[in-house]
Amino acid sequence: MKVLFVCLGNICRSPTAEGVFRRALAQAGWEDRVVVDSCGVGPWHVGSAPDPRAQAAAKQRGIDISGLKARQLNAEDFFEFDYVLGMDRDNLRTMQAMKPEQSNAHVGLFLDFAETADSEVPDPYYGGDEGFENVLRMLEAAADGLMKHLQHGR
Repeated sequence: MKVLFVCLGNICRSPTAEGVFRRALAQAGWEDRVVVDSCGVGPWHVGSAPDPRAQAAAKQRGIDISGLKARQLNAEDFFEFDYVLGMDRDNLRTMQAMKPEQSNAHVGLFLDFAETADSEVPDPYYGGDEGFENVLRMLEAAADGLMKHLQHGR
């Protein structure tokens, strides 16, 4: 099983989602069953580490995302990954436009797996530290929901 998290530039939301979901996998003893990665729809930050604020917020929860490097989504990802999950509707539209017809990947929003009224993870890049905390709470809820989904038979 392979899961790819996607946001705009791959320095805030999607690397945080990757870290949060890796922790959920480890807690369930599934770290050897699921491959996890993240990327962005745009090229602006390719090769960069996650935003320092995202790293700090994740670290407060015991999640280390400092070793991740941003990369851009490409057409091959839709064949490589079973789930390609975006953070917001703009990401989703870009992903759907890029998805090759022959791909069987599930393309959707990560928050579709959360038991919450929210459907999009807001981009915290231009906000303060509280935005990163809010994003983490949303991603944790979605990670729990995705784990339940995978555990009950994809």
